[in-house]
Amino acid sequence: MGAGLVRARYLVYFQYLGTDFNGVAAVRGAQHAIGVQNYLEEAAERLNSVVPVKFTISSRTDAGVHALSNAAHLDVQRRSGLPPFSPEVLMEALNTHLRHPAIRVLQAFRVPSHFHARHAATSRTYLYRLVTGCRRPDQLPVFERNRCWALRADCLDVAAMREAAQHLLGTHDFRAFQSAGSPATSPVRTLRRASVSPDPAGSPFVLPEESRRLRFWSLEFESQSFLYRQVRRMTSVLVAVGLGALMPAQVKVILESQDPLGRHQSRVAPAHGLFLKAVLYEGFGPASMCPQSPQHGGHR
Repeated sequence: MGAGLVRARYLVYFQYLGTDFNGVAAVRGAQHAIGVQNYLEEAAERLNSVVPVKFTISSRTDAGVHALSNAAHLDVQRRSGLPPFSPEVLMEALNTHLRHPAIRVLQAFRVPSHFHARHAATSRTYLYRLVTGCRRPDQLPVFERNRCWALRADCLDVAAMREAAQHLLGTHDFRAFQSAGSPATSPVRTLRRASVSPDPAGSPFVLPEESRRLRFWSLEFESQSFLYRQVRRMTSVLVAVGLGALMPAQVKVILESQDPLGRHQSRVAPAHGLFLKAVLYEGFGPASMCPQSPQHGGHR
């Protein structure tokens, strides 16, 4: 680093609708596909950093997956004599120069130079949205398309799904729910929470005459980190339980089989129903930063 140059590290929270993107990670080269990170780094070019700004993403999400709140760290090195940007100025500048309307920076914080957005996360929460009673795709309101998994069934056995989810809680080898291509060195994860609940308010986009037919449901999963597509594969199995295709006790058998190619666990719920809801740290944002043993955030 040159004399008089100060490098400042920031943690930023950002959200996006994943429909138009090839995932959150940047797509390098001359491909037509593009990631959320490409737009963030393009906006960061306007910060005139001495060294090009690169975003280190906390939680990598697949094509079509959305984020209510993802996180990343970045370094900005201003020219000699210029003070670091305040977090508020950084957030405003990024939002001003973002060229895609489906991405928004929510918050920014100054963090120590050793802070790492992926390794320091203490909790990640994913939300999966379902709707039942949708016999045909055209029965789903246009405002809900690509934002939930539409099921033909009229209802789900929520009690059975909750019973099945209990088998997934705790520390286990989750390789039965891991898709090929995971960069994780260990399939062991600790699932802290797995909830299944009807949405009592339904959707604000459903017309009154349709509200009796269409019912919305939410699944939430919390862990420090997840394996590649773990959440979508667990969701698929729990939906199979809710539809009566599996018994709750069979979920325990699937988990203990450690076989990712089994008939039920190899199915992956559609990407467009999945939302990264929260990434937490100790000391910054809604929670605080406590260095943990590095576990890869993985793709979901």
